[in-house]
Amino acid sequence: MDPEGSRIQDDPDIKVLMAGSTLRKVKSRSWKKQRHFRLLEDGLTIWYKSRWAGKGHSTFSVTELEMVREGHQSEVLLSIAEEFPAALCFTLVFHGRQGNLDLVAESPEEAQAWIQGVRKLIHRAQTMDEKERLDQWVWDWFQKADKNKDGKMNFKEVRKLLKMMNIEMNEEHAFHLFTMADKSGTGSLEIEQFVHFYKILTQRDEVWKVFQDYSGDGEKLMLEELDNFLRIEQQTGERSAQHAQELIERYEPSETAKKQGAMTLDGFQMYLCSQDGSIFKPEHQGLYQDMSQPLSHYFISSSHNTYLLEDQLRGHSSLEAYIKALKRGCRCVEVDSWDGNDGEPVVYHGHTLTSKILFRDIMSTLKEYAFKASDFPVILSLENHCGVEQQTVMAQHLRQILGDTLLTTLVDGQVPLQLPSPQELRGKILLKAKKIGGLEGCVDETLTDEISDEEEMPNGDPESPPAEDPLAECPNNKVEKSKSKLSRELSDLVVYCKSVHFHGFEHSRLHAKCYEMSSFSESKAKKLAKESGRDFVQYNTRQLSRIYPSGFRTDSSNYNPQDMWSVGCQIVALNFQTAGLEMDLNDGLFRQNNCCGYVLKPEFMTDGNAQFSPEKPDERQGYRPLRLSIQVISGQQLPKVNQKEGSIVDPLVRVEIYGVPQDQAKDETSHINNNGFNPVWNETLNFVITTPELALVRFVVEDYDKASRNDFIGQFTLPFKCIQAGYRHIHLLSRDGTAIPPSSLFVNISISELS
Repeated sequence: MDPEGSRIQDDPDIKVLMAGSTLRKVKSRSWKKQRHFRLLEDGLTIWYKSRWAGKGHSTFSVTELEMVREGHQSEVLLSIAEEFPAALCFTLVFHGRQGNLDLVAESPEEAQAWIQGVRKLIHRAQTMDEKERLDQWVWDWFQKADKNKDGKMNFKEVRKLLKMMNIEMNEEHAFHLFTMADKSGTGSLEIEQFVHFYKILTQRDEVWKVFQDYSGDGEKLMLEELDNFLRIEQQTGERSAQHAQELIERYEPSETAKKQGAMTLDGFQMYLCSQDGSIFKPEHQGLYQDMSQPLSHYFISSSHNTYLLEDQLRGHSSLEAYIKALKRGCRCVEVDSWDGNDGEPVVYHGHTLTSKILFRDIMSTLKEYAFKASDFPVILSLENHCGVEQQTVMAQHLRQILGDTLLTTLVDGQVPLQLPSPQELRGKILLKAKKIGGLEGCVDETLTDEISDEEEMPNGDPESPPAEDPLAECPNNKVEKSKSKLSRELSDLVVYCKSVHFHGFEHSRLHAKCYEMSSFSESKAKKLAKESGRDFVQYNTRQLSRIYPSGFRTDSSNYNPQDMWSVGCQIVALNFQTAGLEMDLNDGLFRQNNCCGYVLKPEFMTDGNAQFSPEKPDERQGYRPLRLSIQVISGQQLPKVNQKEGSIVDPLVRVEIYGVPQDQAKDETSHINNNGFNPVWNETLNFVITTPELALVRFVVEDYDKASRNDFIGQFTLPFKCIQAGYRHIHLLSRDGTAIPPSSLFVNISISELS
């Protein structure tokens, strides 16, 4: 049972990969080393090692790869373009935050074989269905455990394998399963028998119990029985009969059962593990929201100091950081520009040791990648520290490189009373920066203004440490120094996102234009949210606000974005390069609506007369709190945290609710000793949600440790409004936000009104 089938192995490109090649791995202009690369027999793992080093080698799976770029398509390969022609070069791009692998082949033919071969493998990995994926997974384990490569597995190898798979099982039980699978009585299992062994091992009693509850004969679910299950447990409503028919067609492996219009236990388990059985409502995965409302009515996925891949003091500035953020659906990127030596503006984190990149290179990257993940508008937040001359150079680059994707005129020629919609601005890049005068007509050319946006020191908000703002140390100089002429050419490119200083909610209500927007440090925003939540919500119905992390977060850590979303702030900028809870919440909120980077705020936050305050959710019209009850049933094939041979996880599940202050809550199950393979908890966690429209639910699995902090195993975060009730699987993600199949949780969810 080779899940590859013979087809892929016969492909001429794949043959080259399996035979192996010597490729140069390039990390910089000076670090270029030869490594031997080959595709292993499983057709999924790429293995490489240095030619002369001893035993050390590295591997990665094709499933970790997102794409292959051909030629000089990375900063590293561009830097050695003179030395190695484009026809030899290619880049393997990984999902998540993992760095790229830049490679140089010895001939153009060899480069092409790797480029085309890896692309075919990626395509195959992405199009496998659940069953093929499981076969592949079983095959991988067999390959790993068959140490002497004789195509058979004896009991000793099976014991080792169970440890590798995160299963603690007593010898007797393991031997019993082994002999059941060893039908030929030879004392070893070949691959077909191993598949049988794996099947006995992964039989899920908890799924069987649910199946039994609805099956008349205990063997299969007839159409009517499946319909009952869908209506009663899965709450599918009116269309359950038609849905039952579709599910049988889609997931039932047995043709006989299909002909009877029935579903066997295998089909039932397949359905529960699929997209249809997932916790996330399928109808919320595509673009389902109204995209024709003003920009201020949406939460917008936003990145802070987008150019950094690491920390804020010594980190590497990189174009790859922009590509990664844009591919994650980010719709507001930041550029910190400074005068460069040869008349060319550069981008880096000022007054620090972070490396520099050219402003014009970022514009080219933006032009190429801005609309790959989403065609809704991208806001370019310019933190401008350049003198007038280089501001004009920036304006030229913006016009020439971005061309007509840069929005430079009003959408309908009218001065707006409200911002245009994401729909009207599709495919456009909007510049956010200071502007001379307004849209209503020009004022005196020589107007000077504070150019820099993020150092809000004059406002008495000591958010940045002195090192970051050299002006902060001499109060008398401060105002003069931070005033500087604006270049008319740059100013003219600002249309709907004019940066202004915030003078209070009352002032905004009376005087502000909808195209004027302010930036707030996290502490300033938090203070305003606490003291005047209702005013902040109201302000954000008409104007955009951008929130940025405290200057003290030099390690690129993040603040909790939920506090800002709860008062309707749209552009809540996070350090995308830093994995963790805060980015999980960001990914969770923007996972809906086709991951397009825009999520429509609830109606009570967009209505101009909004009277909503997150501190007092019960005072709003239409207040209807809900009860969320989650029965955490079991876990499946959780990844090992500690790669040491003997270690097995002790998993627990914690459910965390993020939303308005009253809804913030968490609760957890007890831990299960030594079982990451199929732990069963059967514990119910209950929550009350006062403002369901703003709540996010995060499921975290951890390895319990009584002596120190628990280790993270996996998580999944989604908006409360996207949850499907009933028996559901939650497919876990790694710390980095990438999938870790087939790791999952099995839960039963019920949502009811609070009586």
